[in-house]
Amino acid sequence: MAAGMSKQPGEWKSEFASRGLAFGRAGVWNKTRLGEKKSQGSLLGSPASSASSADDLQQWMSFPVVQAWGFINSGIGTFATPEMVDIALNDHFELARPNFIYSGVSPSPLLFPQMSHLGHAELFEYYIHQLCPRTTASSKGISPFSSLILPFSISASPILFKAIQALGACHLSRGSSSYAALALRLKSETLRDLRARLSSEGVSTCSADPEILIVIMMLCLYEIADKCDHNWTTHLKGAKDLIRIRRQNALVLSKPVEALDPVSDFAEHFFAFQDVMGRTACGEEVLFGSDYWQATDQRIDLWMGCSPELVSILASITEMSRVRRLLDSNAARESFASRAALLEHRLDNLVQEIDGDEDDETLLSAAEAKRLAAVIYLHCALFEASPTTPLVVEYVRKILQIVSRLLEQGALASVTWPVFVAAVELDPGNDVVPSDSGSGRSIVLRALDMMTHSATSNITRTRAVIVQVWQARDQSLLKAPQMPCNDWEWYVAPISTAMTLA
Repeated sequence: MAAGMSKQPGEWKSEFASRGLAFGRAGVWNKTRLGEKKSQGSLLGSPASSASSADDLQQWMSFPVVQAWGFINSGIGTFATPEMVDIALNDHFELARPNFIYSGVSPSPLLFPQMSHLGHAELFEYYIHQLCPRTTASSKGISPFSSLILPFSISASPILFKAIQALGACHLSRGSSSYAALALRLKSETLRDLRARLSSEGVSTCSADPEILIVIMMLCLYEIADKCDHNWTTHLKGAKDLIRIRRQNALVLSKPVEALDPVSDFAEHFFAFQDVMGRTACGEEVLFGSDYWQATDQRIDLWMGCSPELVSILASITEMSRVRRLLDSNAARESFASRAALLEHRLDNLVQEIDGDEDDETLLSAAEAKRLAAVIYLHCALFEASPTTPLVVEYVRKILQIVSRLLEQGALASVTWPVFVAAVELDPGNDVVPSDSGSGRSIVLRALDMMTHSATSNITRTRAVIVQVWQARDQSLLKAPQMPCNDWEWYVAPISTAMTLA
């Protein structure tokens, strides 16, 4: 190297300092902790001013509080097969269910002598003390599953006891797998005995026996609690055929159809309510129409958690939603709009009353949540509303506020349907509930978890459909779908077949 180009290290250092730069690794390596002000210089700018400037601009982000009630899109199936509901995957993410092992004094053999040779008396007691209280939102009233079915069972045949035991074992198997085989065996024996009786006595004779309907009702509840697949609708259709035959026979004998014993009346309303509530989701053809309901009955039913008048309105909305897309003339569309407006007016002015005790706030809250959900359903199914529609936003928040209060009380019986409606019509871009309860999705997930542990129905399927709708709506935030139908038909109905929301 030429002599004129040679410099000593001190000269290099002085030259860098004069230019305001650090020499070598000076200012790079230090032992200060992250977030503390550096005392050394940097590679750019003066040591003091650069460190101060960097600290002024530097912002440290804090981690948000992550709670158990989160929701994310997960799994390639979410995008590859969006039309499929992965029930098993959603069941995997649910919190572990508690064991429903119930021990207590068996029912008196003098009260139920038919059980003396059946065994497993704890299953019948589980039905009495654990299942029956969970079938009503009332904090004071007695469920008809107890007040009607138990007295009727005193004179019933062993087939009904076996059906009740099968239902109890099925519920117990959700927390203890040791009951699974017993539940399946009792169900199989019940089906065998039911078929034998229908074959020996004839369908026409059996249609007049309320015990047959109650047995089918227990089998229906079994399938709902087990997998909530199409099997429960098979029992529903069988009950519909029996009821139709009984009504036809009553007409032939000139016997008023309304003259039903309380057990048969309850059974008919059970099946009709299951049908109406389930078909609000999928929009399929209704089996039990509005003729099963008294359109002016405002008394809140202890099991349904709402008035027959409200159910009558829901049945009408579902029937209208099926014909909405078939309207082929201005006159038909005007008539449709008038009928829809009349249903909206009835919902806005609906009064639901409690027989006797007016202080049953839990039952009143459940009934009001159903009325609010009915308004949302009407606007989405008939008026092209969506989660961003102001009325839907308002009513979803009202429902979630009621659900939040019921969560605090630990009383979520009979609110599956309003939780479902609020969840599937929750705006993903505006998920804030004006309270201290958290986001809308967190309230829904907490409610579903509590119902998973306490409800008599199968909440796993309900949760899976809700999550599927959320995933679809989240994807729509990136790219709006080209919907040839309304919001409810696009997001909810295709994945809600054979659901039970009663």
